[in-house]
Amino acid sequence: MASHKRQISKANGKEIDCDVVVIGAGPTGLGAAKRLHQIDGPSWMIVDGNEIPGGLASTDVTPEGFLYDVGGHVIFSHYKYFDDCINEALPEETDWYQHQRISYVRYKGVWVPYPFQNNISMLPKEDQVVAMDGMIDAAMEARVASTKPKNFDEWILRTQGEGLANQFMRPYNFKVWAVPTTKMQCEWLGERVAAPNVKLVTKNVILNKAAGNWGPNATFRFPAHGGTGNIWINVAKNLPKEKTRFGEHGRVQLVDAENKRLLLGDGTTVNYNKLISTMQVDTLAELMRNDELVKLTKELFYSTTHVVGVGIRGTRPERIGDKCWLYFPEDNCPFYRATIFSNYSPHNQPKASVKLATMQLADGSKPVDTDAHAGPYWSIMLEVSESSMKPVDQENMLKDCIQGLVNTEMLRADDEIVSTYHRRFDHGYPTPSLERDGVLKQLLPKLYDQGILSRGRFGSWKYEVGNQDHSFMLGVEAADHVVNGAAELTLNYPDFVNTRVNSERRLVDGAQFFKSMKGIRSSEVPLHAKPNGATANVTDASSTPAK
Repeated sequence: MASHKRQISKANGKEIDCDVVVIGAGPTGLGAAKRLHQIDGPSWMIVDGNEIPGGLASTDVTPEGFLYDVGGHVIFSHYKYFDDCINEALPEETDWYQHQRISYVRYKGVWVPYPFQNNISMLPKEDQVVAMDGMIDAAMEARVASTKPKNFDEWILRTQGEGLANQFMRPYNFKVWAVPTTKMQCEWLGERVAAPNVKLVTKNVILNKAAGNWGPNATFRFPAHGGTGNIWINVAKNLPKEKTRFGEHGRVQLVDAENKRLLLGDGTTVNYNKLISTMQVDTLAELMRNDELVKLTKELFYSTTHVVGVGIRGTRPERIGDKCWLYFPEDNCPFYRATIFSNYSPHNQPKASVKLATMQLADGSKPVDTDAHAGPYWSIMLEVSESSMKPVDQENMLKDCIQGLVNTEMLRADDEIVSTYHRRFDHGYPTPSLERDGVLKQLLPKLYDQGILSRGRFGSWKYEVGNQDHSFMLGVEAADHVVNGAAELTLNYPDFVNTRVNSERRLVDGAQFFKSMKGIRSSEVPLHAKPNGATANVTDASSTPAK
């Protein structure tokens, strides 16, 4: 990028010049803004059409005082820089609750510990036989296979067999992704789907034992107050307010890539050198009015997510206990996942002293007593997917979900429901479809050639690096690339960043530490420190990953 710094002009409040503009104040956009602020080099600003930052990591509050995240979010991390930033946002020990993941799959009336494929010892005997037969056949066939699986379905069959495929993997993944497993690729899997160890599974079946915790989120933390959204509200608070535009005056109406300018909701024009866009890339193409890009994005598939919340009066029942999130592959409920959101923090629901009226009983009947009464309260958050291949009954979504809770014994028929919540998020999951990588290999470079880095959960459309830590670092690394030309490891090498501790960047680096020391002479700043507060170790992140 040119070294000349274009200063922000406030003339008439209608036109602004800026080196780098960041669109979107979700985790990715905030990551980019945070890094640009730390580097303190080019002029920058961040814009978002929403008043409250957070994007798909926001939290809603019902009129009755129940909190619900935009889907199931927990904090676990692959990056030290991400840890630094959220620890700065919520710095006190009392800001967090630490949790051990307690997760199950509901199958034929039994709670099977997660992951299902490692715990078939908990299944009914006849189902154990079917699962083991398939696993053994798959293991034998895998030994002689000479080609890679062509899709997710083939990967399931090769690693787990026909039995587990039909018992859990196919029905559950269809409920999540809203597309058949045959239409999904398998390159995205990495650490997200457990491949069973046949010897260990056999041993556990014989000894009737459950497998231990698996995966990167076996332990996690959660904000004490304000839900996941509170993290990002506080990250945004640490940015200079004069460089943020949240609300209607930050809504992007038009992207003129040829002339490198944006038109915002209040009529302001922003001229830029580089654009880091974290909005959905299909929306970006439409705002650019670029028919070629719009046509390309039509080949990207995504599912819509419905988040449903149910607030219940009473002490949390013993059968629910301290469960975190639960999976539902069967068709006796519309949701694929349920989170006991009240278990994450006691502040995710009203205090027991708050008096609320009963809206309905879980069986749908009206309560005899309609007066407001005190708690205690607990809550469940549900997720339902929707797509052109999996339509849903939106009108009866809430009713069907509550019935599903009764069907799966999560609720009793006479449980008192005091609050409900339902919100539809059009872009819920970026599907790793068979066509995805071919599209992205054309789409992202075409945008890059026009000075636009499209990054984030739906900006770069890579679910395998779509968690909060990944999303944040996609923005951080985009900022580093714009300013210093550093490699974007998270975007380009998902497997690499997911299998290591990424400590190349820190929020306070050596150069900043020495600059902050009182009375230091400029000649005492280390030779390797970069000017303007830029980090001394940015170039470390651009090294080629080990093969």
